[in-house]
Amino acid sequence: MLWFASGLIMSVLPIDRVRGERLVERVSPATLDQARLRAPLDIVLREANKPAREVRYRLLLGREVAEVELADGAVLLHDAETGKRIPPLNAAMARAVAVQAYRGVAPRPSVRAILTASTEYKATLPAWRVDFPDRDATRIYVAQNSGRIVAVRNGTWRLYDFFWGLHIMDWKNHEDFNTPWLIGFAAGGLALAIAGSALLYFRWPRKRRRKN
Repeated sequence: MLWFASGLIMSVLPIDRVRGERLVERVSPATLDQARLRAPLDIVLREANKPAREVRYRLLLGREVAEVELADGAVLLHDAETGKRIPPLNAAMARAVAVQAYRGVAPRPSVRAILTASTEYKATLPAWRVDFPDRDATRIYVAQNSGRIVAVRNGTWRLYDFFWGLHIMDWKNHEDFNTPWLIGFAAGGLALAIAGSALLYFRWPRKRRRKN
């Protein structure tokens, strides 16, 4: 019953509200100026000084940057014009990124550093958490190294996540599909189904044949 009820509740929650798409524009619609001079790619890679997998150019708070993804998955930011390394985002810059993406109206948000993973946030670390005091208690997570919005959390998401944890019976991390609880209930349900089918076969059809 708990498994069914949690699944039913999750099915009626609008997924766009769960993801926070109504209040946060995650991807900037701004386009790059093709005529602008940029540092040669070899200068950017030399500044990175590590094996790189990919280089992407984009805007960060109105400034064009080269985002270098290293072979180990780490991300470095470089000034697109000079090729020089850009330090990780500070709290003020993270707040500006979040405010720029936020669609709602709320007082000045607070910012705190996130150094360890939690049930609510398990993505890129370290990150900045920008809290907006709105009705949805919206939180925008901004990666310190890339300046990208990596997660959006709100009241609807927390409700969904709570019932998701009940649904898969992972009370702690809300992500393990193979918990002993879930396996036990699945085995119990299968046993009941088999027993019920066997009971139906051995009792009801025989009574019917005797009457005939």
